[in-house]
Amino acid sequence: MIRHFLRPALALALSTSLLTLGTSCVSQKKFTALQSQYDELSKSREQLQAQKTALEQEKARSEDALRTNLLNKNQQVNQLNDNLSGAQQANSRLSADLRSKEERIAEMQRILDQKDAAVKALRQKVGDALLGFNANDLTVNVKNGKVYVSLSEQLLFKSGSTKVDPKGQEALKKLATALQGNQDVNVLVEGHTDNVPLKGVVSGAKDNWDLSVLRATEITRLLTEAGLNPAQVTPSGRSQYVPVAANTTPAEKALNRRTEIILTPKLDELFQILEAN
Repeated sequence: MIRHFLRPALALALSTSLLTLGTSCVSQKKFTALQSQYDELSKSREQLQAQKTALEQEKARSEDALRTNLLNKNQQVNQLNDNLSGAQQANSRLSADLRSKEERIAEMQRILDQKDAAVKALRQKVGDALLGFNANDLTVNVKNGKVYVSLSEQLLFKSGSTKVDPKGQEALKKLATALQGNQDVNVLVEGHTDNVPLKGVVSGAKDNWDLSVLRATEITRLLTEAGLNPAQVTPSGRSQYVPVAANTTPAEKALNRRTEIILTPKLDELFQILEAN
C-alpha cells in the first residue's frame, strides 16, 4: 500500500521538475533539494518495504507455529480419546468379570446355605432316631458343618472286644435306618482308644491301632448290613492320638474310648464351582 502511494508522488515530483526544467532553467540549489527529497523518499520506501517483508515473514512463521501447535494438540486429543476408549473397554471387562464373580459367590453362598440347612435337618433326624439312648453313652452334635455321632465304648463293646453288644447294635440299626436313602451324605466311622497299651493280642488286635481299626470295621459292617449303602461308608482307626480328655484318670480314659460316626454332606456342586474358577 505504501509502495503504491509513493510511486504517484515521485512521478508527480519528477514530472513537475521536468516541466519546470523544460520551461526555464532550474537552479542548482533547487535541483539538489529535489534530489535529496527523492533519495529520502526512496530510502523510506525501502525501509517500509523491509518492514513489510519482515512482518510477512513473521506472520508466516506464526502461522506455521500455530498450524504445528494445532496439529500437535489434535494428535494429543486423538491419543487421549484412544486412551479413554481403551480405559472404557478395560472398565467394561472388569465390570463384567466382577459381575461374574459376584454371581459365582452368590451361587456358592446359596449352596452353602442349602448344606447348612441339610446338616441341621440331618442332625435333627439322627437325634430323633437315637433319642432313647443315655446321653452319657451317645451324643449328636454339629461341628464344622458336619454331624458327629459319638458312641461310648460302654454302649458298644466290652473291654478289649471288637464285637458290638446288642444295645450298641440297636443304636447302629436306628442310625442306618435314619440315613437310608440319603445318598448325599458321606459316613466316616472313626475308632478311638485310650493310651493304655494292650497286653498281648486281644480279639486279634496287636495294639491300639489294630483295636481302633477293627472296631471301626465291625461298626461299618453292621451299618451296611442294616441297609446303609457301602459306597457311603469309610472305616478308620485313630488309636489313642485324638483324645477328647487328658487320659490321666479312669473317667477321662473312658471318654477317650469311643467311636465317632461323622456325617458329611457332599459338596459336589460347590467343588464344581471352585474348579470352574
